[in-house]
Amino acid sequence: MSVLDNWDQWKNFLGDRLHQGESQGLSHGAVNDLATEVGDYLAKQVDPKNEQERVLADLWSVASQDEKHAIASVMVKLVENNGTR
Repeated sequence: MSVLDNWDQWKNFLGDRLHQGESQGLSHGAVNDLATEVGDYLAKQVDPKNEQERVLADLWSVASQDEKHAIASVMVKLVENNGTR
Protein backbone atom coordinates (compact mmCIF):
# COMPACT_ATOMS: atom_id res chain seq x y z
CA MET A 1 0.00 0.00 0.00
CA SER A 2 1.35 3.41 -0.98
CA VAL A 3 1.41 6.33 1.45
CA LEU A 4 -0.75 8.12 -1.14
CA ASP A 5 -3.58 5.60 -0.78
CA ASN A 6 -4.70 6.82 2.64
CA TRP A 7 -5.23 10.50 3.54
CA ASP A 8 -4.15 10.13 7.19
CA GLN A 9 -1.01 8.24 6.21
CA TRP A 10 -0.24 10.95 3.64
CA LYS A 11 -0.64 13.70 6.25
CA ASN A 12 1.60 11.79 8.68
CA PHE A 13 4.20 11.28 5.94
CA LEU A 14 4.16 15.00 5.13
CA GLY A 15 4.34 15.84 8.83
CA ASP A 16 7.42 13.65 9.21
CA ARG A 17 9.10 15.36 6.23
CA LEU A 18 8.18 18.79 7.62
CA HIS A 19 9.71 18.03 11.01
CA GLN A 20 12.78 16.57 9.32
CA GLY A 21 13.27 19.74 7.26
CA GLU A 22 12.78 21.99 10.27
CA SER A 23 15.28 19.97 12.33
CA GLN A 24 17.82 20.43 9.53
CA GLY A 25 17.36 24.20 9.63
CA LEU A 26 14.94 24.88 6.78
CA SER A 27 13.14 28.18 7.25
CA HIS A 28 9.35 28.42 7.13
CA GLY A 29 9.63 30.19 3.76
CA ALA A 30 11.87 27.45 2.37
CA VAL A 31 9.45 24.79 3.59
CA ASN A 32 6.55 26.57 1.85
CA ASP A 33 8.55 26.93 -1.37
CA LEU A 34 9.43 23.24 -1.27
CA ALA A 35 5.78 22.34 -0.60
CA THR A 36 4.80 24.30 -3.71
CA GLU A 37 7.38 22.39 -5.77
CA VAL A 38 6.10 19.08 -4.38
CA GLY A 39 2.54 20.14 -5.26
CA ASP A 40 3.62 20.88 -8.84
CA TYR A 41 5.34 17.51 -9.09
CA LEU A 42 2.35 15.61 -7.69
CA ALA A 43 -0.06 17.44 -9.99
CA LYS A 44 1.99 16.46 -13.04
CA GLN A 45 3.17 12.97 -12.10
CA VAL A 46 0.78 11.31 -9.63
CA ASP A 47 -2.86 10.34 -10.02
CA PRO A 48 -4.94 11.20 -6.94
CA LYS A 49 -5.59 8.09 -4.85
CA ASN A 50 -8.46 9.33 -2.69
CA GLU A 51 -11.18 12.01 -2.58
CA GLN A 52 -9.07 14.52 -0.67
CA GLU A 53 -6.22 14.28 -3.15
CA ARG A 54 -8.71 14.67 -6.02
CA VAL A 55 -10.02 17.93 -4.49
CA LEU A 56 -6.47 19.22 -4.07
CA ALA A 57 -5.58 18.22 -7.64
CA ASP A 58 -8.68 19.97 -9.00
CA LEU A 59 -7.93 23.13 -7.02
CA TRP A 60 -4.27 23.03 -8.08
CA SER A 61 -5.22 22.71 -11.75
CA VAL A 62 -7.08 26.03 -11.77
CA ALA A 63 -4.94 27.99 -9.28
CA SER A 64 -2.56 30.82 -10.16
CA GLN A 65 1.03 30.56 -8.94
CA ASP A 66 0.20 32.71 -5.90
CA GLU A 67 -2.83 30.54 -5.14
CA LYS A 68 -0.70 27.37 -5.46
CA HIS A 69 1.74 28.85 -2.97
CA ALA A 70 -1.21 29.56 -0.63
CA ILE A 71 -2.54 26.00 -1.00
CA ALA A 72 0.93 24.61 -0.24
CA SER A 73 1.23 26.89 2.79
CA VAL A 74 -2.13 25.70 4.12
CA MET A 75 -1.06 22.07 3.62
CA VAL A 76 2.08 22.79 5.66
CA LYS A 77 -0.11 24.18 8.44
CA LEU A 78 -2.40 21.16 8.20
CA VAL A 79 0.42 18.66 8.71
CA GLU A 80 2.44 20.59 11.30
CA ASN A 81 0.91 18.45 14.07
CA ASN A 82 1.10 15.19 12.14
CA GLY A 83 3.86 12.64 11.93
CA THR A 84 6.35 11.60 14.55
CA ARG A 85 8.63 13.94 16.46
